[in-house]
Amino acid sequence: MPPRTVLQQTDITRALTRISHEILESNRGPEKLVILGIPTRGVILADRIAGMISDFSGQNVPVGSIDVTLFRDDLAQNPTRSPAPTRIPAGGIDGKTVVLVDDVLFSGRTIRAALDAVGAIGRPHSVRLAVLIDRGHRELPIRPDFVGKNLPSALGERINVRLVESDGDEFVTIEESA
Repeated sequence: MPPRTVLQQTDITRALTRISHEILESNRGPEKLVILGIPTRGVILADRIAGMISDFSGQNVPVGSIDVTLFRDDLAQNPTRSPAPTRIPAGGIDGKTVVLVDDVLFSGRTIRAALDAVGAIGRPHSVRLAVLIDRGHRELPIRPDFVGKNLPSALGERINVRLVESDGDEFVTIEESA
């Protein structure tokens, strides 16, 4: 069965706009807010969200990335990719509200690793989670605070997120795994 498109570029933009407004509202403004993306596509989404929040509020929002590769609990089972650089904004994360951003939330293991990585870097006031897609099937008690789209899926299905910056086109598909 061919992949089925579930989000187009306009849908993704609308979801990120809503997430950005929700983050701004829940934080009561952009003060003490830091956005950290999880490589690869989470970094792109974090940059977009931080840009939108800055546009809405008129204040720059610090944005960075946090690589979780070395904090994963499945390194023995899965081949690892080369770690990406972790970029923490100049003001750090201590005492700030950190919003972790990822493209797809599945088992929760990547987010658990991200929480460990954040803890190794500093002591934020709070940590929130924003995801473009929540597909369910959690293995850990992790729940996103901001969701672009809930997309219930079967374990045998794969969610593919494509973004202009990394893939040249922009859409989300769901398909049967090979």
